[in-house]
Amino acid sequence: MAGTVIVERTDTIRAPREAVQPLIAELPNWVEWSPWEGMDPGMKREYTGEPGTIGSTYSWNGNRKAGEGRMTITAVYDDGVGIDLDFTRPFRSSNHVRFVLTPEGAGTGAGAGTGTRVIWRMESPKTFFSRFFNLDKLVGADFEKGLRQLKQLVEAG
Repeated sequence: MAGTVIVERTDTIRAPREAVQPLIAELPNWVEWSPWEGMDPGMKREYTGEPGTIGSTYSWNGNRKAGEGRMTITAVYDDGVGIDLDFTRPFRSSNHVRFVLTPEGAGTGAGAGTGTRVIWRMESPKTFFSRFFNLDKLVGADFEKGLRQLKQLVEAG
C-alpha cells in the first residue's frame, strides 16, 4: 500500500520566530503546550541529548490514551524544525514532522513584521490502519489545539 497521508495545520503567532522556535525544537518545552499533555498524569518521560539540537530525543510511556513513542530532532533550520515521530503503542507508526516558521507582517512602526506563521505538518506512510481511520480527523484537531496553546504561551510572554 504505497503512498503518504499528510496532516497539516497553520496558525500565526504575534511574536518573532526566535520566540517560537525554542518551544518546538527543545523537546522538554513540549510539556508547556503539547495537545497531548494531561492524557496521563503518571506518564514517564525521558529526554536525551542537548535540547534543541539534532539527535536530541523525547521518549514517553503512558496509559492507553498516551501510548508509547519517541520523537527525535532531525533538523533545526532558520525557518523550522524537523522531527522523526515513532509510535510503538497503541499501534506502530513512523512519521516525519516538520514545523515551518515564516515571518508574517509587513509595514513600518511598532510591531511590524514581528509575527510568525507556524505550519505543523506530519507525513505518514499509508498503512492498513489509515485505510479505516481518517488520520486528518484523528490528529488534525490535536494539531489545532497544540497551535492554539503554543500561541497562547508565546503571546503571553
